[in-house]
Amino acid sequence: MVGEAREPDEDSGPLEGITVVDASRVLVGPFCTMQLADLGADVIKVERPDGGDQTRGWYPPQFDGEGDDGVSAYYASVNRNKRSVTLNLKEEHGRELLGELVSDADVFVENFRVGTLEEWGLGYEELAADNPDLVYCSLTGYGEWGPYADKPAYDLIMQAEGGMMSITGEENGPPVRVGVAIADIGAGMYATQAILAALFHRELQGGGQKVDVSLFDGQVAWMSYMASYYFATGESPKRMGSKHPTIAPYQAFPTRDGYVVVAAASEKIWRNFCLAIDRDDLLEDERFETNTDRVEHRDQLDEILEAELADYRTEPLVALLEDHDVPARAVSDMEDVFSHPQVEARDMHQQVDHPSVGAIDMPGSPMNLSRTPATVRQHPPELGEHTDELLADLGYSEREIERLRADGIV
Repeated sequence: MVGEAREPDEDSGPLEGITVVDASRVLVGPFCTMQLADLGADVIKVERPDGGDQTRGWYPPQFDGEGDDGVSAYYASVNRNKRSVTLNLKEEHGRELLGELVSDADVFVENFRVGTLEEWGLGYEELAADNPDLVYCSLTGYGEWGPYADKPAYDLIMQAEGGMMSITGEENGPPVRVGVAIADIGAGMYATQAILAALFHRELQGGGQKVDVSLFDGQVAWMSYMASYYFATGESPKRMGSKHPTIAPYQAFPTRDGYVVVAAASEKIWRNFCLAIDRDDLLEDERFETNTDRVEHRDQLDEILEAELADYRTEPLVALLEDHDVPARAVSDMEDVFSHPQVEARDMHQQVDHPSVGAIDMPGSPMNLSRTPATVRQHPPELGEHTDELLADLGYSEREIERLRADGIV
């Protein structure tokens, strides 16, 4: 709820004092609320008593503990810094308890199918009547209106239908899914932005509001300059592998022992690149005189450069190009990433202790604030780990909580 201004310090995130009730599951919602939790919000994760968030069962791989205990790596990746309460929302009493939690919260996040929470009496109008300062965020596949609003959605479907797969993959090859669930993650990022904007508006103008973010809209928005390319030419961009539609060379090249990416994004860099590999003759070739020329004659240029760079080993080639001020890097795998000196310097490799499996490694937060930093403070919660304390905060006695558990409500 809107409170008095406080003086932040480096031990508190910028969202300290903000309570988020998170009734979402799998990826898009949990990724959104993890960002809010990293920024200091108290995120209450609402889960089913019979198994909780589906991703708890998505393994292998998992972090192993004693006996049969283990934590799904997928679940752990997006649920740190949260508290878990179990509620059976199929039962009226469970839905009432959710309403009680939300009545004193600042933010409510859900990703049920369109209309489900309205049928349960937990839609925006009902909850905002009791809590007019509430920011209510609904995350769906296609949004809350339009001819596809009722259709289910999965990341793979969104990448295909939203255009991402049409531009991902090798030229003349099959469409390829981006290696992480980018539709979910992208929508989760947009949801975080929208929630923060709604909270800021609440502070300035007063009152909460409804936030509607969809995976499909997010993918369409992420087409960015590819969409502009289509609007400008009337032609749909094609798959180009690692290449750039308007810059050449700007791509991955095979070497004797791997791949190197080269970003010749200016005429100066192009000149430096040619001098580095002892091919200053290319600077005199009218086919490659300007970037526009190089894009027009990309096939010929690729053939020359692929043959030239294939004789190099990756690390010496990267060093050579860097010595000539040419942006170039090897293609890293996860082992390379998490042994990278910049990852260490920026605290992007974090660990958090878990009561069942010990230390869990995870990426850090990329949000760096000088006075109120984002932090990794708490392990991904065990199922229902905080149910008793949260119900006690609502005024329920130990006996009443035991009864709720016996009745299958929590």
